[in-house]
Amino acid sequence: MDVQDSSLTELLPVLADRLPALLAEVRSALGEEWPDYAEFLDEHQVEVAVAAEAALRRLVTMAGSPASDDGIGPELFEEIGRIQWREGRDLSALLGAYQVGARVCWHHVSAAAVEIGVEPRTLASLAEAVFFFVDKLSSSSARGYVLEQSEEAATRERQRDELVGLLLSDRADQAAVRAAAARAGWTVPGEVGVVLIQRDSPIGHRVLARMDASCLVFSRPPLLGAIVPDPSRPGLRRRLGLTLRGAGAVVGVAVPPDRLPASLHIAEIAARLQRTGVLADDPVFTDEHLDAIIVHREPRLLEALRGQVLGPLQGSTPASRERLVETLGAWLRHMGDRQAIAAELHVHPQTVRYRLAKLHELFGDDLDDPEMRARLMLALSWGEPRSPVVPEPVSPS
Repeated sequence: MDVQDSSLTELLPVLADRLPALLAEVRSALGEEWPDYAEFLDEHQVEVAVAAEAALRRLVTMAGSPASDDGIGPELFEEIGRIQWREGRDLSALLGAYQVGARVCWHHVSAAAVEIGVEPRTLASLAEAVFFFVDKLSSSSARGYVLEQSEEAATRERQRDELVGLLLSDRADQAAVRAAAARAGWTVPGEVGVVLIQRDSPIGHRVLARMDASCLVFSRPPLLGAIVPDPSRPGLRRRLGLTLRGAGAVVGVAVPPDRLPASLHIAEIAARLQRTGVLADDPVFTDEHLDAIIVHREPRLLEALRGQVLGPLQGSTPASRERLVETLGAWLRHMGDRQAIAAELHVHPQTVRYRLAKLHELFGDDLDDPEMRARLMLALSWGEPRSPVVPEPVSPS
């Protein structure tokens, strides 16, 4: 119900007379904790006075007719909230300034109302209007602040995604990379590396979530990953080793940014070899396993090589073939040292002598051929072959 009080018509002129003192008191109160806001009031005195006078008229109207539309457009105060975020200010400072303004306003409005003798119910309506007004301002500014924050975050995320796409593309122009990095606020380092984790690894997800803004997180199914700047800097390798333990992670070779696609390719091969058990480290640092990655990068070729060079073993029983293969590998690694071979295989040297005699019987002079030894080393030194040892067809592609 509207409050009918003829004294409200007398209130506006009294408030208009008090307006300069009201604004001066607000400036003084803000100057103690928020000098920037006080300075704004000083620099825009005319505009502030016009807006304040309009606000007072609106308060009086609301007090006389509480059911009426408050007429407070949120757009201006949403924009104030947006500016607050863009300038890096804390929202609580703005809301605190609104509260200061509300207290000073109520002090003057209530004093003026008492001075002209408004009715108690009208005074209560004025109080309600003042605090409704400041609540509306606060909620509008908070909304603008949050919207600007989320929109900026979404924009920055898109810019970072675009940058990742360029960095991981082997067709990217480096000028385009630098421009994208500038838009994303990312400093292009001298070296970069990738960290890959299995998508289903909870530990890996936590590690990626804790990485700072200098790391660019990306998704590359079935893996997740991050581009890490300057991975060779002191102490980082050890920290990565500790942090990534248990995440099923692979750490790529450190390279200049324009060579990152090649490093990623190597890391993806290493991740595949980790999943199949060829690489057992946790995490896998690819620069420690380049030989195994080279050998295993094309499984069909490796199986074809093994099937070819180990052909003399095809007639052996599976159990015998397994023993002879492990003995042959140890013989190649230890350059024929029977004691070292026996120690590695945990067998008696006489057993080694017997197995080597069997290998010479099966392979003949091939075991004395340096080229054949090199091929056998390539076939056996990075994991035992699958059984049976037979060549697999290799696609022309």
